[in-house]
Amino acid sequence: MSALVEQPVAPAAPVRREPVLRALVRNRSGLIGTVLTLIVVATAVAGLAGALPYDPSAQDVAAALQSPSGGHWFGTDQFGRDVFSRVASGLGSSLLVAGVSVAVSGTLGVVLGILAGYYGGVMDRVIGVLTNVLFAFPSLLLALALAATLDRSRQTVSVAIAVVYLPIFVRVARGPVLTLRSADYVTAATAIGQRRLATLFTHVLPNMRSIIVVQVTLTLSWAVLTEASLSFLGFGTPPPAASLGVMVYDARTLSSIAPWLLAGPGIALIVFVIGLNMFGAGLRDVLDPRSGGRR
Repeated sequence: MSALVEQPVAPAAPVRREPVLRALVRNRSGLIGTVLTLIVVATAVAGLAGALPYDPSAQDVAAALQSPSGGHWFGTDQFGRDVFSRVASGLGSSLLVAGVSVAVSGTLGVVLGILAGYYGGVMDRVIGVLTNVLFAFPSLLLALALAATLDRSRQTVSVAIAVVYLPIFVRVARGPVLTLRSADYVTAATAIGQRRLATLFTHVLPNMRSIIVVQVTLTLSWAVLTEASLSFLGFGTPPPAASLGVMVYDARTLSSIAPWLLAGPGIALIVFVIGLNMFGAGLRDVLDPRSGGRR
C-alpha cells in the first residue's frame, strides 16, 4: 500500500492593493466627486486669500442688478457688488467654519466612541446618556439654540455645529470598536502585555480608518449646509463678511427680477454637497475591501 505523499503548497502571492488616488480616479463616483470638490475648494481658497476679480464688499450703485456677463460671471446684486466674488468669499467662510467644527467634533467624538466601546461599563453608559441627550434635539434647532445664546462670531458658529455633530462620530466610532475589541489580534496584543491605550492606537483605530474618513466627508457637507442655514436665520457668520445663507436671504425679495442672485449661492451649495457626497462614496468603495472599489 503506497504512502500518501503531501505535495508542497506554493505560498499565496501577496495581494497588491491599488494606490488610493489611482483607485479613486478609476471609480466613477469618486472621480466626479473629486473634480467637483476640488473646483469648489479652489474657489473657497481663492475667496479666503482675496484672489478674486472684485472686492466682495465693494459697492457700485451704477452697476446694480446687472445680469451675468463676461465682466460679472454671476451678475451683480442690488448694491452693485460682484456676486461671484461674494459667493467665493462666502464659500471660504462656510468651509472654514465647517472644517473647524468637523475637526473638533470628529476628534472628540472618535475618542469618546472608542473609549465607550472598548472599556464599556460605567464609561459606556455615561457617554451613551450624553449622546442620547444630544440626539434628542433636532440638529438645526440645537445649533440655533447654541448660536443664539452665545456671541455672534465664527468661533461661536463652529462650536455650535461641533456640538451638533459630536454624537454622530461617537456612534460611528463605538460600533466598530465593539466588534474589534474581541478580534484575535487585539486579544493577542493584550495577552502579551501591551497597554490598552497602545492597543487602541495600533490595532483598533487603524481598522476604523475607512469608516471615519467617509463620515468626515459626509459631515463636512452637512456642516456647510448648517452654517448656511444659521446665516439665513441671522445667527451665522456676522456681517460684513459674505455668507451664502445671507445671500440667499437677501435674494428672496429680488428673485423675480434678478434670479441670478439666488442661483449663484444656490448652485455653489448644491455643487459642493453633491461633489463631497460623491467623493465620500467613491472613497468608501476604495477603502472598503468588500466593495472592490468598483461600485
